[in-house]
Amino acid sequence: MAGATAYAYKGRDAAGKIVKGRVDAPSESAVASRLRTMGLSPVSIVEAAEGTGLSREINIGFGTGVKLKDLAIMSRQMATMIGSGLSLLRTLNIIAEQTENKKLATIMGSVRDDVETGVSISDSLRKHAEVFPPLMINMVRAGETGGFLDSSLEAIATNFEKEVKLRGTIKSALTYPVIVLIMSLVAVIAMLLFIVPVFENMFKGLGGQLPLPTMVLVELSHAMVWIAPVLIVGGIVGGVWWSKNKNTEKVRMRVDPIKLKLPVFGPLLKKIAVARFSRNFSNMIGAGVPILQALKIVGETSGNWVIESALVKVADSVRQGESIAGPLSEQPVFPAMVTQMIAVGEDSGSLEIMLDKIADFYDQEVESATEQLTAMIEPLMIAFLGVVIGGMVIALYMPIFQISSLVK
Repeated sequence: MAGATAYAYKGRDAAGKIVKGRVDAPSESAVASRLRTMGLSPVSIVEAAEGTGLSREINIGFGTGVKLKDLAIMSRQMATMIGSGLSLLRTLNIIAEQTENKKLATIMGSVRDDVETGVSISDSLRKHAEVFPPLMINMVRAGETGGFLDSSLEAIATNFEKEVKLRGTIKSALTYPVIVLIMSLVAVIAMLLFIVPVFENMFKGLGGQLPLPTMVLVELSHAMVWIAPVLIVGGIVGGVWWSKNKNTEKVRMRVDPIKLKLPVFGPLLKKIAVARFSRNFSNMIGAGVPILQALKIVGETSGNWVIESALVKVADSVRQGESIAGPLSEQPVFPAMVTQMIAVGEDSGSLEIMLDKIADFYDQEVESATEQLTAMIEPLMIAFLGVVIGGMVIALYMPIFQISSLVK
């Protein structure tokens, strides 16, 4: 805000509770006027020093990123307050003051200032597209246009809560095998670097020809001196490159199709993508978002390039006057059950309900698949760890088993 000064204020709400905050305004009288529009009676208004108070609180500390769970909580709180009759401006002020995530609190303060100057909340959210996903922005726009913002925010909160639960389910299924794999890799590298050389020195004193498995371990131990640093540097460089390029079109169009074809994880990833597509599509239709716009957004939020590109083709067909189910059935990534239920939903005028049922079905499928995957992976990983570590131990002790022949 040009020519504005930062002011720290204290105000009393209708219940008599003291509310503190910080706003940018051209004068103290402008701050007092703003407080009254927010339902607060001014108690004190003082000019805030730079780098102190709330501003310092925002810029320090850990966990400044905004997570999906933070957005779910914020959406639920906003829906409750607006549904209870609070004005949008006062709701945004409370959210900005009480949100625990510092970055989100700062952004919501900016949104509140925009709304106070006459900007729509959806346009203000769009200014922070790196935090608020397109799904949320468009559903908020539909809600404020149709006069049912609280219902839209409620649907957004429910959507995000289910997405958080879905991610948690996937994470819990993958945590165990990843930890076991890392532990086994560390154990193998440690044995090759520190234990095998000790046995090698002992074997040299015995003389004779070492068994082939033992010789392989000794050679790997020699090579690990330069392989280990290369693996560490390569892992760091690869991780940095992946974090910067994993969302680019060029990478996604090559990696995402491979993900869906993986022997064990492919079907699971496909179910996750279909569940996400169905739930998001249902929510956007329920919020009144136009079909073509909804197809574009749910494609972007599906998490897989294959589904996104398939929905682009579906949108082109719908633009030419076709139904959704017809062109959708031509895309192999969508199961027949999904396209048939969508066709029934279109014919009966209950597309939103059908999509919601599809999402619930695939949520249960994902949960069941992850449980089965975890039950299957645990014994496999234990067997894998036993074979690798046990094989190395046996290879090290083979010369000792043949010590009589080596001494001769």
